[in-house]
Amino acid sequence: MTREEAEALLTDAGERSDKAFPLFDAALACAVHDDPDRDLAPVLDMAKASIARLTERLKGESPEEALAETMAGDLRLSGDLITYDHPDNADVVAVAERRKGLPVTLGVFYLHAGRACGLDLHGVDFPGHFLLRIETEEGPLALDPFSEGRVVLPSELSRRALRTGLMPDVAAKLDVLMSPISDRAVLIRLQNNIFARAQQARDWARAERSALRRALLDPTDHHPWLDVAAAREGQGALAGALQALSRAQVLDGGAAIAARAARERMRLRLN
Repeated sequence: MTREEAEALLTDAGERSDKAFPLFDAALACAVHDDPDRDLAPVLDMAKASIARLTERLKGESPEEALAETMAGDLRLSGDLITYDHPDNADVVAVAERRKGLPVTLGVFYLHAGRACGLDLHGVDFPGHFLLRIETEEGPLALDPFSEGRVVLPSELSRRALRTGLMPDVAAKLDVLMSPISDRAVLIRLQNNIFARAQQARDWARAERSALRRALLDPTDHHPWLDVAAAREGQGALAGALQALSRAQVLDGGAAIAARAARERMRLRLN
């Protein structure tokens, strides 16, 4: 897959409904878009093996146990505690090779395998830490892909929520804390992680690519184009930044004032 083909796939994914959103394929396309000079066979083989192994485990284990044992035990996927901010942790191809990554990147593999085996599994946009929600006969459970897929008890969910600064009345509402999000939102969260790290490292080219992917994945949102503009300005590509700001203005009149001010600043620099 070339970068152009990846961009075309992301454009198609962005135009689909949430129910038809191709999470794993789109995640692969994001990785290729970031760095196309890699062999995809290892990540595809691992994804295939996860489905085969999970199918076997589900014959004798509960859904949550089978999923955790497959992904963390059989495939050795775990959170990267030592080099958490390493760029590879947000890339599904690199995670398949290293067998460690961020919660949301690991979650993509959990979701892919679980859904293929018929599990009712969703991402949870938990404050500060991505989680999974799996439906069981006893009710929904929260799983932490970063901690080898272990179950997160309700009391711990509330404690985690309080540590992020949520008010006690909100932190006690498990239905809110465990509210499922769309697969599109899962992948956008991953691109946000990449953008934040690239921006901090002043890697403006990578920041631009991640912001552009967000724009393709959700073509109705103006915010990614503001980030594209900032990344292009960081590279000195002022004309391109101006184009991105124009896109933001077209998509959302609410962004018009901020975008217009940025555009005028950009025009002055171009002149």
